[in-house]
Amino acid sequence: MREHRYSFDMPHSAPRIWALFQDYDRWTDYAPMVKRVDVLWPGDEHHNGRLRRVIYQMPFGREGSALELVTDVEPERGYTYTMISREPGNDQTGRVQLEPLGPNRTRFSFEERYHVSKAPWKWFEGPIYRFINKKNEESMRRASQWLSDHPEYRSDLVEAAP
Repeated sequence: MREHRYSFDMPHSAPRIWALFQDYDRWTDYAPMVKRVDVLWPGDEHHNGRLRRVIYQMPFGREGSALELVTDVEPERGYTYTMISREPGNDQTGRVQLEPLGPNRTRFSFEERYHVSKAPWKWFEGPIYRFINKKNEESMRRASQWLSDHPEYRSDLVEAAP
């Protein structure tokens, strides 16, 4: 079992970051590995129970897909997701959290747990997940930069300074 945690502060409000993360058509604007996201089941009004398929680019021009179940949704604060594997015991879990720190300041936190149990992939688990973790971190920094570069995006969610 491996675990990866990452956090950094974004100069944006939690509601605005949340809006971008829920706007799946925009994921390709800031997440270079993501090719598209398909919502297979919308879940409830807060997206609890949402089932999504993320199509992503892999090394050497390959393409992969992850079937993700979104749960424990706290609107504008975070959610948990489970990447459902074809193989029992290989499911991966993750959590995204947004912690407001002040007007237009939010701590973004991300954690993911994974376990590859089947050969030959388990032999390459370390290098594979170092690559994925690096790309995930890059994508979150790019999401923050995308919001900075697009002040018009959900400008209604920019918080007024006290």
